[in-house]
Amino acid sequence: MGTELIIFIVLSAIAIAAALGVILSKNPVNSVLCMITCFVAIAGHYIMLNAQFLFVVHLIVYTGAIMVLFLFVLMMMNLNADIEPQKRNWLKYAGAISGGALLLVLVAAFRDASLPAVQNTSTEIGLVGNLGKTLFTRYVVPFELSSVLFLSAMVGAVVIGKK
Repeated sequence: MGTELIIFIVLSAIAIAAALGVILSKNPVNSVLCMITCFVAIAGHYIMLNAQFLFVVHLIVYTGAIMVLFLFVLMMMNLNADIEPQKRNWLKYAGAISGGALLLVLVAAFRDASLPAVQNTSTEIGLVGNLGKTLFTRYVVPFELSSVLFLSAMVGAVVIGKK
């Protein structure tokens, strides 16, 4: 077994275990921390695919910004088990039945699917340097237009925030 396959299996096991921790955890803070672990494991897959830009963006945007926002919201809500309403039994059964139906559909879809042959091509498409060259040569006008759009959105948010 090659080292790449071992790293892939370890990252996949961590991602699956963390995803199960998100679903099965009773504490919402622990659930968010398991989701952060899952996102870091998925970011490791991006490195294995030679997509450094996606790795960095995934870590900054998802693991950094969105998960910290989730933690702040959960801490500000101050959830207590005694004030949380109990779910009805029929709602639990409906969720189990719909989840089972989704599982059956996915199994039926994957049973008929075929995987294409994997080609081992060493392209440098995911590297940050190549992305920057393409972005600032071929797509410079859309890039600059989007920067003006973001600047106008920031100015609009400041104006609305001052009112």
